[in-house]
Amino acid sequence: MVLVGAVRDYLNRMLTDIPGMKVLILDAQTVGIISVAMSQSELLQKEVFLVEKVDAQSKDAMGHLKAVTFLRPTAENIQHLKRHLTNPKFGEYHLFFSNILKKAYIQILADSDEHDLVQQVQEFFADYFAIDPFHFTLNLSGNHLCMLPTVADSHNSQQACDRMLDGIAAVFLSLKKRPVIRYQRSSEIAQRLAQDSAKLMYEQESGLFDFRRTEVAPLLLVIDRRDDPVTPLLNQWTYQAMVHELLGIQDNRVDLTRLPKVPKDLQEVVLSSHQDAFFKSNMFENFGDLGANIKKLVDEFQQKAQSNQNIQSLEDMVKFVENYPEYRKQHGNVSKHVTMMTELSRIVDERQLMAISQIEQELACTAGQAAAFEAVWTQLNNEKTSDIDRLRIVMLYALRYERESPQTVEQLITHLRSWPSKYKPGLVHTLLRQAGFDKRTGDLYGNRDLFNKARNMARGLKGVENVYTQHQPLLAQTIESIMRGRLRDIDYPFVGNHFQQGRPQDVVVFIVGGTTYEEARTVHLLNATQTGTRVILGGSVVQNSSSFLNDLEEVQRFQ
Repeated sequence: MVLVGAVRDYLNRMLTDIPGMKVLILDAQTVGIISVAMSQSELLQKEVFLVEKVDAQSKDAMGHLKAVTFLRPTAENIQHLKRHLTNPKFGEYHLFFSNILKKAYIQILADSDEHDLVQQVQEFFADYFAIDPFHFTLNLSGNHLCMLPTVADSHNSQQACDRMLDGIAAVFLSLKKRPVIRYQRSSEIAQRLAQDSAKLMYEQESGLFDFRRTEVAPLLLVIDRRDDPVTPLLNQWTYQAMVHELLGIQDNRVDLTRLPKVPKDLQEVVLSSHQDAFFKSNMFENFGDLGANIKKLVDEFQQKAQSNQNIQSLEDMVKFVENYPEYRKQHGNVSKHVTMMTELSRIVDERQLMAISQIEQELACTAGQAAAFEAVWTQLNNEKTSDIDRLRIVMLYALRYERESPQTVEQLITHLRSWPSKYKPGLVHTLLRQAGFDKRTGDLYGNRDLFNKARNMARGLKGVENVYTQHQPLLAQTIESIMRGRLRDIDYPFVGNHFQQGRPQDVVVFIVGGTTYEEARTVHLLNATQTGTRVILGGSVVQNSSSFLNDLEEVQRFQ
């Protein structure tokens, strides 16, 4: 369970060791941190009868309840706690913080506890959203700041860097490890974050990070989303990634309120590998296999439903009542997956995504400029092509052929202007300024060095099992280079005098600007096949094509 397990362990200790009826007091971030790791029914089992926001202004005194606070250690939250302690509503207070608590904050809390109600103050390092066992995010507001020079918006940029630093620190503290740190040299913000992480772990809080050393130190690699702008622009065809691309996932929840005739209990559904066994076993399955597996799930449920209808004795009745909660749960789970599969299929047909995805995959994986131009031009002229799909395929073409055929890139951008769209065609130029050939470090198309050219040729000769999922994120190549000891020091230097020899047992890759669920799948598959090395993926947000384009629009305002 790794990350999910680490967060759940903190929450269990926090709630189980305090007996009796409790109120859980959270902030806007810790609400999400808890919700992705623990269900509401589990909280009830731990005698949590009320959940409140720390900034709530309720005046009702409830002295019979114990207040358990789980908050980020921010100046704002300390002020809210000061107000709580000055005019207490609850019988006692147990204060837990999701990250390192400044000594000055501890003094403020001590001075505010005039009624001696604070029973304990502890740091539980769960300052990240553990959305899957090997994948975490920080839900960073203003993620576009990761694309801007730090001078463009210095105050907000500093806040963004501080939040990413807090998240990285919490991950390593919860794993009880101190890494050596590398970063992508071409990225100013990756370098800054890596250097800040090293300063925190090796200087400012060196005692806190002084864990038992392993033969080969863990590795933290900080890279930039802009090094691989292709992955967040592609349509996805595996379950979790596809749902995020077409419906959107936030804190393992999917909002279905905009769908017609959706029952009230399905307007927001949970997609969690921890809470849903079917999702856990199918989250990385492709669209075709998923349909067959959902049909199998429905058939199995129908058989159980028929057996429940055959109630002929008192014993049958007792058995049905005992199994009824589980029956209801299964019914809800089946309805959830059928509803989502139905909606995904409708969107695929409506937007002709199979045809568009084939063009995208060809642009991402194979060379051939003339054929690519013709395919993109034809799709642009299809009236059923949506504005976001037009923009994405032109962007993918521009990234691939910006140097080989700049004039055809301009032709496509000009043609985009003839179609009404909420997106400005100038976003293509913004993308190239941010993530064009000259800005990237990695070998995005496998054509910069002989080794990658040979590997791509081998893949081409072998063929692909599924044309819609043939693309591999650049991250796969980066992790392979780490495993083989081939990650170039000149491109990914170490911070300070901390170097690494040998294959690390733990690798945390943090992507400034956001991860994708396709990359999370890549990490899952690597962890399932590799022995001796565990890879964890994290980032500022989880991107899909819409959020990535929104970030580019925000950046465009500064240019």
